[in-house]
Amino acid sequence: MKKILSLTLVFLLLFGMAACAGSPNSGGETTQPATNTEETQPSGGETESAAAPESTSANAPAEAAKLTGKLELIELDDRDPSILRGVCIKGLSVGTADGFNGREPSLTDVRCIFELNEWIDFYPDIDKEYGLRVWVLRHRDDPAYYNTCTFSDLMPGFANYCDLHYPADEENPEEWYWGNFYLHPEECEPGYYDFVFTYEGKAIATLLTRFYNVGELSAKTDAELEALMRE
Repeated sequence: MKKILSLTLVFLLLFGMAACAGSPNSGGETTQPATNTEETQPSGGETESAAAPESTSANAPAEAAKLTGKLELIELDDRDPSILRGVCIKGLSVGTADGFNGREPSLTDVRCIFELNEWIDFYPDIDKEYGLRVWVLRHRDDPAYYNTCTFSDLMPGFANYCDLHYPADEENPEEWYWGNFYLHPEECEPGYYDFVFTYEGKAIATLLTRFYNVGELSAKTDAELEALMRE
Protein backbone atom coordinates (compact mmCIF):
# COMPACT_ATOMS: atom_id res chain seq x y z
CA MET A 1 0.00 0.00 0.00
CA LYS A 2 2.82 2.35 0.96
CA LYS A 3 4.47 1.57 -2.35
CA ILE A 4 1.32 2.54 -4.23
CA LEU A 5 1.06 5.84 -2.31
CA SER A 6 4.73 6.61 -2.99
CA LEU A 7 4.30 5.98 -6.70
CA THR A 8 1.21 8.20 -6.71
CA LEU A 9 3.09 11.05 -5.01
CA VAL A 10 5.99 10.76 -7.46
CA PHE A 11 3.54 10.81 -10.37
CA LEU A 12 1.80 13.92 -9.02
CA LEU A 13 5.18 15.65 -8.48
CA LEU A 14 6.33 14.91 -12.01
CA PHE A 15 3.00 16.14 -13.42
CA GLY A 16 3.32 19.44 -11.51
CA MET A 17 6.85 20.04 -12.77
CA ALA A 18 5.79 19.42 -16.35
CA ALA A 19 2.95 21.92 -15.97
CA CYS A 20 5.36 24.59 -14.68
CA ALA A 21 7.72 24.04 -17.59
CA GLY A 22 4.88 24.72 -20.06
CA SER A 23 3.75 27.93 -18.34
CA PRO A 24 3.79 31.23 -20.41
CA ASN A 25 5.88 32.76 -17.62
CA SER A 26 8.91 30.61 -18.44
CA GLY A 27 12.04 32.26 -19.84
CA GLY A 28 11.98 30.21 -23.04
CA GLU A 29 8.61 31.52 -24.14
CA THR A 30 9.15 35.21 -23.36
CA THR A 31 11.98 35.53 -25.89
CA GLN A 32 9.82 34.52 -28.85
CA PRO A 33 7.64 37.67 -29.02
CA ALA A 34 10.78 39.81 -28.83
CA THR A 35 12.24 37.97 -31.81
CA ASN A 36 9.05 38.45 -33.79
CA THR A 37 9.07 42.16 -32.99
CA GLU A 38 12.57 42.57 -34.37
CA GLU A 39 11.63 40.76 -37.56
CA THR A 40 8.45 42.74 -38.22
CA GLN A 41 9.56 46.24 -37.10
CA PRO A 42 12.19 48.33 -38.92
CA SER A 43 15.40 49.13 -37.14
CA GLY A 44 15.98 52.58 -35.70
CA GLY A 45 18.00 53.62 -38.76
CA GLU A 46 15.28 52.45 -41.15
CA THR A 47 12.62 54.29 -39.18
CA GLU A 48 14.57 57.53 -39.34
CA SER A 49 15.15 57.09 -43.06
CA ALA A 50 11.47 56.50 -43.73
CA ALA A 51 10.38 59.45 -41.63
CA ALA A 52 12.96 61.93 -42.90
CA PRO A 53 12.00 64.09 -45.91
CA GLU A 54 13.86 63.61 -49.15
CA SER A 55 16.97 65.73 -49.32
CA THR A 56 16.86 68.68 -51.69
CA SER A 57 19.61 70.68 -53.29
CA ALA A 58 19.79 74.15 -54.75
CA ASN A 59 19.19 72.54 -58.11
CA ALA A 60 16.11 70.53 -57.17
CA PRO A 61 13.44 73.21 -57.88
CA ALA A 62 14.75 73.56 -61.45
CA GLU A 63 13.67 70.00 -62.24
CA ALA A 64 10.15 71.37 -62.54
CA ALA A 65 11.31 74.29 -64.71
CA LYS A 66 10.98 74.17 -68.46
CA LEU A 67 13.76 75.12 -70.81
CA THR A 68 12.49 77.73 -73.22
CA GLY A 69 15.63 79.06 -74.91
CA LYS A 70 14.34 82.51 -74.04
CA LEU A 71 16.31 85.33 -72.45
CA GLU A 72 14.47 86.81 -69.49
CA LEU A 73 15.19 90.53 -69.57
CA ILE A 74 15.56 92.50 -66.34
CA GLU A 75 14.07 95.98 -66.65
CA LEU A 76 14.84 98.26 -63.72
CA ASP A 77 15.36 102.00 -63.45
CA ASP A 78 19.14 101.66 -63.17
CA ARG A 79 19.70 99.38 -66.18
CA ASP A 80 18.63 99.04 -69.80
CA PRO A 81 18.34 95.43 -71.09
CA SER A 82 17.96 96.68 -74.68
CA ILE A 83 21.77 96.85 -74.76
CA LEU A 84 21.55 93.13 -75.53
CA ARG A 85 19.45 92.65 -78.64
CA GLY A 86 20.03 88.91 -78.78
CA VAL A 87 22.70 86.21 -78.54
CA CYS A 88 23.83 83.09 -80.34
CA ILE A 89 25.47 80.42 -78.15
CA LYS A 90 27.44 77.59 -79.77
CA GLY A 91 29.17 74.51 -78.42
CA LEU A 92 32.14 72.59 -79.75
CA SER A 93 31.00 69.08 -78.75
CA VAL A 94 27.28 68.93 -79.47
CA GLY A 95 25.31 69.61 -82.66
CA THR A 96 26.34 70.63 -86.16
CA ALA A 97 27.63 74.06 -87.17
CA ASP A 98 24.86 74.69 -89.68
CA GLY A 99 22.08 73.04 -87.68
CA PHE A 100 21.81 73.07 -83.91
CA ASN A 101 24.62 75.64 -83.59
CA GLY A 102 23.58 77.66 -86.62
CA ARG A 103 21.04 79.95 -84.99
CA GLU A 104 20.97 83.67 -85.55
CA PRO A 105 21.32 85.88 -82.46
CA SER A 106 17.93 85.92 -80.75
CA LEU A 107 16.15 86.72 -77.53
CA THR A 108 13.70 83.83 -77.81
CA ASP A 109 15.53 80.99 -79.60
CA VAL A 110 18.85 80.49 -77.84
CA ARG A 111 20.65 77.19 -77.40
CA CYS A 112 20.33 76.19 -73.74
CA ILE A 113 21.59 72.58 -73.38
CA PHE A 114 25.27 71.67 -73.15
CA GLU A 115 27.68 69.05 -71.91
CA LEU A 116 30.13 69.46 -69.08
CA ASN A 117 33.63 70.03 -70.46
CA GLU A 118 32.20 71.50 -73.68
CA TRP A 119 33.63 74.82 -74.81
CA ILE A 120 30.77 77.30 -75.20
CA ASP A 121 31.12 80.35 -77.48
CA PHE A 122 29.04 83.54 -77.26
CA TYR A 123 28.08 85.71 -80.23
CA PRO A 124 25.99 88.57 -78.81
CA ASP A 125 24.03 91.10 -80.85
CA ILE A 126 25.36 94.20 -79.14
CA ASP A 127 27.16 97.39 -80.08
CA LYS A 128 30.95 97.11 -80.24
CA GLU A 129 31.60 99.60 -77.46
CA TYR A 130 29.69 97.59 -74.89
CA GLY A 131 31.20 94.82 -72.81
CA LEU A 132 29.19 92.23 -70.92
CA ARG A 133 30.02 89.52 -68.43
CA VAL A 134 28.18 86.20 -68.28
CA TRP A 135 27.99 84.64 -64.83
CA VAL A 136 27.21 80.92 -64.59
CA LEU A 137 25.46 79.88 -61.40
CA ARG A 138 23.43 76.94 -60.20
CA HIS A 139 19.82 77.66 -61.04
CA ARG A 140 17.87 79.65 -58.48
CA ASP A 141 14.12 79.43 -58.10
CA ASP A 142 14.01 83.11 -57.13
CA PRO A 143 15.26 85.04 -60.18
CA ALA A 144 14.61 88.35 -58.41
CA TYR A 145 17.76 87.56 -56.43
CA TYR A 146 19.82 88.68 -59.42
CA ASN A 147 18.18 92.12 -59.45
CA THR A 148 20.05 93.38 -56.40
CA CYS A 149 22.87 90.90 -55.66
CA THR A 150 26.54 91.78 -55.84
CA PHE A 151 28.25 89.47 -58.32
CA SER A 152 31.50 87.86 -57.22
CA ASP A 153 33.25 84.49 -57.21
CA LEU A 154 32.07 84.09 -53.62
CA MET A 155 28.42 83.90 -54.64
CA PRO A 156 26.52 80.75 -53.61
CA GLY A 157 26.34 78.38 -56.57
CA PHE A 158 29.05 80.19 -58.52
CA ALA A 159 30.40 77.95 -61.32
CA ASN A 160 32.22 80.20 -63.80
CA TYR A 161 32.07 83.44 -65.76
CA CYS A 162 33.36 84.92 -69.00
CA ASP A 163 33.69 88.44 -70.37
CA LEU A 164 32.20 89.33 -73.76
CA HIS A 165 34.21 91.84 -75.79
CA TYR A 166 34.20 92.64 -79.48
CA PRO A 167 37.06 90.59 -81.03
CA ALA A 168 38.66 93.55 -82.84
CA ASP A 169 42.04 91.81 -83.12
CA GLU A 170 40.72 88.87 -85.12
CA GLU A 171 40.97 88.70 -88.94
CA ASN A 172 37.20 88.20 -89.23
CA PRO A 173 35.80 89.76 -86.05
CA GLU A 174 32.21 89.60 -87.26
CA GLU A 175 32.46 85.80 -87.31
CA TRP A 176 34.48 85.38 -84.13
CA TYR A 177 33.13 84.66 -80.66
CA TRP A 178 33.20 87.42 -78.06
CA GLY A 179 33.98 85.12 -75.13
CA ASN A 180 33.84 81.47 -74.11
CA PHE A 181 34.11 79.10 -71.15
CA TYR A 182 33.38 75.53 -70.06
CA LEU A 183 32.35 73.77 -66.85
CA HIS A 184 34.86 71.21 -65.60
CA PRO A 185 33.17 67.88 -64.74
CA GLU A 186 35.36 67.45 -61.66
CA GLU A 187 34.22 70.79 -60.29
CA CYS A 188 30.60 71.02 -61.46
CA GLU A 189 27.71 68.58 -61.45
CA PRO A 190 25.23 68.07 -64.30
CA GLY A 191 21.97 69.91 -63.85
CA TYR A 192 20.32 73.27 -64.31
CA TYR A 193 22.28 76.52 -64.38
CA ASP A 194 21.52 80.21 -64.93
CA PHE A 195 23.46 82.28 -67.41
CA VAL A 196 23.26 85.81 -66.01
CA PHE A 197 24.24 88.57 -68.44
CA THR A 198 25.51 91.64 -66.60
CA TYR A 199 26.48 95.13 -67.70
CA GLU A 200 28.57 97.31 -65.40
CA GLY A 201 28.06 94.79 -62.62
CA LYS A 202 24.25 94.64 -62.85
CA ALA A 203 22.10 91.89 -64.32
CA ILE A 204 20.21 92.72 -67.50
CA ALA A 205 19.09 89.21 -68.60
CA THR A 206 19.07 85.56 -67.55
CA LEU A 207 18.87 82.28 -69.45
CA LEU A 208 17.91 78.95 -67.90
CA THR A 209 20.25 76.21 -69.17
CA ARG A 210 20.96 72.55 -68.51
CA PHE A 211 24.29 70.73 -68.49
CA TYR A 212 24.62 66.99 -69.11
CA ASN A 213 27.44 64.56 -68.39
CA VAL A 214 30.33 64.36 -70.85
CA GLY A 215 29.32 62.29 -73.89
CA GLU A 216 25.63 62.19 -72.98
CA LEU A 217 24.57 64.43 -75.89
CA SER A 218 27.40 64.01 -78.37
CA ALA A 219 25.82 61.19 -80.39
CA LYS A 220 22.41 62.86 -80.71
CA THR A 221 21.22 64.36 -83.99
CA ASP A 222 20.22 67.99 -84.35
CA ALA A 223 16.55 66.96 -84.34
CA GLU A 224 17.00 64.95 -81.14
CA LEU A 225 18.78 67.88 -79.50
CA GLU A 226 16.02 70.27 -80.51
CA ALA A 227 13.41 67.91 -79.05
CA LEU A 228 15.38 67.56 -75.85
CA MET A 229 15.68 71.32 -75.52
CA ARG A 230 11.91 71.72 -75.86
CA GLU A 231 10.84 69.00 -73.41
